Amino acid sequence: MTLLADPTTAPTPAASPATPEALRETFSHFPQGVAFLGAEIDGAPLGLVASTLTVGVSLDPPLVSVAVQKSSTTWPSLRQVPELGISLLGTDQESLARQLAAKDRSRRFAGITPAVTAAGGLTIPDSSAYLWTRLYNEVEAGDHTVALLEILGTTSEVGPEALVFHRSAFKGMRVS
Repeated sequence: MTLLADPTTAPTPAASPATPEALRETFSHFPQGVAFLGAEIDGAPLGLVASTLTVGVSLDPPLVSVAVQKSSTTWPSLRQVPELGISLLGTDQESLARQLAAKDRSRRFAGITPAVTAAGGLTIPDSSAYLWTRLYNEVEAGDHTVALLEILGTTSEVGPEALVFHRSAFKGMRVS
């Protein structure tokens, strides 16, 4: 089969080199949900905010994935726990997402009373939905580790709309 170019269409723009800056700009065009992964470790809350959670990786076994920077100082502890809570953050939790992602760990949970399961999975109240997971597998992927998490349970009641990260800013989803 021979494909001929349509002379009425605009030419494809030249590709830019795949620098980290160009990739961040390009990736920013794709909205990503904002999630908090957490656990209680030795009586203290610990967690990280991620916009790289991918749902629906597998239904049997039920899996989600998250890409975590290899430079993370939080993931080495979280990956060891028997259960991770995942809070899918809602539109009214933008400032909370910023607080939970702060470099200053001592203030991350200020004013927050997280819910903690008997196995230590930690979730943030008033989120859009929740997953309880455990580490299933990890894959090295460049400067990130892709963690496959097996879903142990879920809760998704009527709640706030999902918080997304799009064009380098937090935004809400609007259904029209």
